[in-house]
Amino acid sequence: MARVSLHTGTVRRLRDGMAKGVLSFPLTSFHDDGSLDPEGFRAHVAAQLATAPGALFPACGTGEFFSLDEDEYRQVVAIAVEEAGGRVPVVAGTGYGWAQAVRFARIAEEAGADALLVLPHYLTAAPQDGLVAQLEQIAARIRLPLIAYQRGQVAYTAQSLRRIAAIPNVIGLKDGHSDLDCLQRLTLAAPDGFLFFNGASTAEIQARAYATVGVPAYSSAVHAFAPEIADAFFTALRKEDAATIETLLRDFYVPLVELRDRVPGYAVSLVKAAARLRGRPVGPVRAPLTDPSAADLADLKTLLTTGLDLVGASL
Repeated sequence: MARVSLHTGTVRRLRDGMAKGVLSFPLTSFHDDGSLDPEGFRAHVAAQLATAPGALFPACGTGEFFSLDEDEYRQVVAIAVEEAGGRVPVVAGTGYGWAQAVRFARIAEEAGADALLVLPHYLTAAPQDGLVAQLEQIAARIRLPLIAYQRGQVAYTAQSLRRIAAIPNVIGLKDGHSDLDCLQRLTLAAPDGFLFFNGASTAEIQARAYATVGVPAYSSAVHAFAPEIADAFFTALRKEDAATIETLLRDFYVPLVELRDRVPGYAVSLVKAAARLRGRPVGPVRAPLTDPSAADLADLKTLLTTGLDLVGASL
């Protein structure tokens, strides 16, 4: 089934980028007092771009979108667009209820973003009709293409997937549920040209499994602090180098997930801490997240050293 899209250029750029590298979700830099650090963020984005990611996703979950006010969000997206300079697509996060999502989306549009990732709405459960209507309301008010993100209380059925794919602005779906049975149903229900992204936490763990149901592209939080490891895994995956994949999974990624699961919010906090260990100017996390304990930070440093050793890099 073919679909008519208003955004074939953006879809093509994203598809090309997804085939060449991992998707970068940069961290938002804060000063020690919690205020935004624009120049720190600029330096971090420049370092991310130097490793040739497939696309840049600023102010999303890893970038603590939920902690940014509108002016901070404007600065973050604008800096990402300036640094990217058209080399890769820039997909900004937006979310909350549709009215707030539209306000942020318009800021991203003015700042020059190429597309938007629609994060799950705030708090309340909703029926399928409501989930579809949420995207319809945003799409009716925004010119940019949208990527829906199913995670938490948002999970689309195959019927709903067909409905959102019929919205001209909606170009893809990012999945964070890791229910491969349901995901396979969604990929089969989707029209030709519709994009899918593996958005599982520490997506490399399930990258091979996602690929078997037609979703090879994935976001990499590890890329934010150790692009050497993320790129080595991506290369091994594309070459079907099972030995390298399994070594990296066993000795780095699985222990990282075990460390991540010790404390809620470590999916972001550990990433920022690891970036700081490597001298990246990203600063602390904002509440309600908390930075890792001294003991967890020591374990993280040991694990990061091990992972970098595996790919011939150093701390």
